[in-house]
Amino acid sequence: MDVLDLARLQFALTGSLHFLFVVLTLGLAPLVAIMHTRWVRSGNPLHEHLTRFWGQIYVINYALGIVTGLVMEFQFGLSWSGLSHYAGDVFGAPLAMETLIAFFLESTFLGLWIFGWHRLRKGLHLACIWIVTLTAYGSAFYIMVANSFLQNPVGSVVDGDRLRLTDFGALMTNKALVLSFPHVLGAGLAAGGFVVMGASAYQLLRRTAYAEFFTKSLRTGVVVSAVGVLLAVATGYAQFGVVQEGKFNGNTGAATGLGFMVLIGELLQLVVLLMLLPVIYWLPRWRWTHPILMIMTPLPFLAAVFGWMAREIGRQPWMIWERLTVADAMSPGLTSGMVTASLIGFTAVLGLLAVVDYVLIARVVRRGPGDLALGAWPLATTPAPVRMEV
Repeated sequence: MDVLDLARLQFALTGSLHFLFVVLTLGLAPLVAIMHTRWVRSGNPLHEHLTRFWGQIYVINYALGIVTGLVMEFQFGLSWSGLSHYAGDVFGAPLAMETLIAFFLESTFLGLWIFGWHRLRKGLHLACIWIVTLTAYGSAFYIMVANSFLQNPVGSVVDGDRLRLTDFGALMTNKALVLSFPHVLGAGLAAGGFVVMGASAYQLLRRTAYAEFFTKSLRTGVVVSAVGVLLAVATGYAQFGVVQEGKFNGNTGAATGLGFMVLIGELLQLVVLLMLLPVIYWLPRWRWTHPILMIMTPLPFLAAVFGWMAREIGRQPWMIWERLTVADAMSPGLTSGMVTASLIGFTAVLGLLAVVDYVLIARVVRRGPGDLALGAWPLATTPAPVRMEV
């Protein structure tokens, strides 16, 4: 492979691995926020344990996902400085907004939520997780603004050898953004719902002592999955109306990714909307369905990666559609050896993080909600037992 193909492969691998963390974060954040809201409104201890259990899984995924996102940022300067030089004034604006939202607002309020158990008032504590959810969606929005600019470079003009931003509002209303953003949100809800379904099915198959807990989780996962799949499939098909003419013509890689995404998307729609949702009440009792739900857990993640492939490969050979080619966007002076070394290093680190993420989440799922670190009483503030004298 030449240096250009190696650089593209590097970004594809690191981007795909990072996106696996992102879709789960986008799916679990609103789930945890809704569970927390139910607990605050009802005072039901079951809802508290649901919030703490799925919140702990969310925190694990978020923490490791942040590290994979940093690797993505490095590559813009490492391999794609031509893009930064040509379109940094335009492309960099939404990325800067995403950084402010994700690394400052989102992480700050997530920290307040994690360490605010038994310290903050219930209303303030609940507000923290909702702000985390909104900032997570805001982060995804600005990432899609940047990506949509690559698909359809609006709001800018050529000024010498660079692009200059002329209309920030045009970036916010880009036709390539209007449907792709809710599509990503739908994919996230589907992924989060399927993880909740699969984990709950695993525990119910084992005849867990927490049957009521995982029955509630399973039914919640089915409903959320149905909403996510419906939103993702509907907006996914609608996007074809705004795709540039000829984008997929003769592009085998994009067609393959698109074909797999449509196949998996239709399968998810068929299973969730036509089979699982109508029998949601009986699902926890039908043990024969539990292995099927467990096997289906990875499907939304595969659909998300193939969909991303179709969107990105379909733009080739352009980095910015009809403005800047991928070859011109690459950093000058790179050699095959340099890119190969960074490819191996990045893939090893991100692959290890993905494995660690899976192992930690699987460990929490296996243990169940009986012993959770998130929301546990701090040792210094644990109420002392009352001593009784005879």
